[in-house]
Amino acid sequence: MHPNALLDLATDLLRSVLRLDQPADAVVSAFFRQHRALGARDRHALAETAYNVLRQRLLFAHLAQSGSGALERRLAILGWQGGDSFLRGALGPHEQQWLAQVKAVDRTTLADKLRHNLPDWLAGALQAQLGEEFWPLVQAMDAAAPLDLRVNVLKTKRDDAAKALAATGITAEPTPFSPWGLRIDGKPALNKLELFTQGSVEVQDEGSQLLALLSGARRGEMVVDFCAGAGGKTLALGAMMRNTGRLYAFDVSGHRLNNLKPRLARSGLSNVYPAQIAHERDERVKRLAGKIDRVLIDAPCSGLGTLRRNPDLKWRQSPKAVQELQAKQQAILASAARLPKSGGRLVYATCSLLAAENEEIVAAFDAEHGRDFVRLDPAELLREQGVERADELVQNQCLRLWPHRHRTDGFFAAVWQRR
Repeated sequence: MHPNALLDLATDLLRSVLRLDQPADAVVSAFFRQHRALGARDRHALAETAYNVLRQRLLFAHLAQSGSGALERRLAILGWQGGDSFLRGALGPHEQQWLAQVKAVDRTTLADKLRHNLPDWLAGALQAQLGEEFWPLVQAMDAAAPLDLRVNVLKTKRDDAAKALAATGITAEPTPFSPWGLRIDGKPALNKLELFTQGSVEVQDEGSQLLALLSGARRGEMVVDFCAGAGGKTLALGAMMRNTGRLYAFDVSGHRLNNLKPRLARSGLSNVYPAQIAHERDERVKRLAGKIDRVLIDAPCSGLGTLRRNPDLKWRQSPKAVQELQAKQQAILASAARLPKSGGRLVYATCSLLAAENEEIVAAFDAEHGRDFVRLDPAELLREQGVERADELVQNQCLRLWPHRHRTDGFFAAVWQRR
C-alpha cells in the first residue's frame, strides 16, 4: 500500500482508538474487519502504531502541540511503527522538518508525567508501592510483552513442544518459573500450526500459569474456576487433574464461556463443566457449598497488570472504577469462600498492580473470616508444583509478579486453607 494511504488509515484508526469508549483490541479488530484487503505487514504497522500512541499518549500529545494538520495524523507520525523509510515516503517537506525538530527534543529534561505517561492517580499509587523501582516498572510496561505458551501436559512434554516449534522455525525458551511454559519473542502466527490446532499448546502468560499451579489441583478432585472467562486457567487446571474429577467453570458472561468451547475441544479435556451464573450468589454456587477441594478466583479487576498488552486501560480506568471493583471483589471472595470443604483450598487472584485490589481485599477477608481460614505460603505451594526460585515471586505471604522483575504480566494471589 502507498505510504500516504497507510498513514491516512493510521490516522483514522487513532481517531477511533483515542475515544477510549471501548477496549483498544476490540476497536483494532473491528477496523481490520472493515479493511479486509490489508496485508499482514500493514496490519502489524497500524496496530503497533496505535498501541505505541496509547503507551506514550501524554508525551506525544505534548510534542504534537507544534506542527500542523490533524492532531491524530501528528500522533500517528510520532508513534509510527512501520519503518522510518516508509514514513519518509508519506511525509511532505514541512512534516519531515517538524519531525526532525521533535526528535531532537531531549526527553530526559521533560516533566515526569511526560516520561511515565500515566494518569496522576495511578502514578502516585505505584510510586507509593514501589519507590525507586517505579521507573524500571514504567520501562517494562512500555515494552511489548513476549508471547508465552502453556504446554498441555496431557498431550506432550515441554521439550517435545519446543522441538516441534523449532522445526517450523520458531525459537522457544523454557519460562524461568512455570514448568509448563515456553516463551517466544515476536508474534509468529501460531493458529495454523498443528501443535496449536491439536491442543498441545495454548497462549497463556507465565504469570497466569502460576496462578493455576497455586491451586494444587489433583486427580479425582472437585475444583471450581469461579471467574473462568475464556478459560485459560480452566484448561490448565483440567490438565493438572489429568482429565479426572469434576472441574466447574463459572462465569457471569455466556459470551466469554462460548470462547472456551473451541479451546476445550482442542484440549482433549472431558472433565470440564462450563456454567453461566447470574451472580456470585447463584443457586448453582449454593448447591456446591462445602463440597469443593480447590477454588480459584481470578477476580474481575482493573487489569492494570496487563499494560504491556492493553495500554488503553491506564486511560480507561479511574479511582472510582477501582472503588466499584473493590466492592465486587469482596462480594465474590466472600461468596466463593463458602465452596471449599474442610481442608479445601481457596485462591484469590487478580491481574492488577494496585494494593487496593490485592492486599486490602485480603486484609479485609482475613479480618472477617480468619476463624475459618488460615493463610498458606505461596512459595511453598509453588515449590511442591516444581516451580524453581519460587521465593523470588512472593512478598508478604502473597504471590506478587511484576513485569520489570519477573517478565510476566503483573499478577497477585493469596491462598487460604479452610480449617
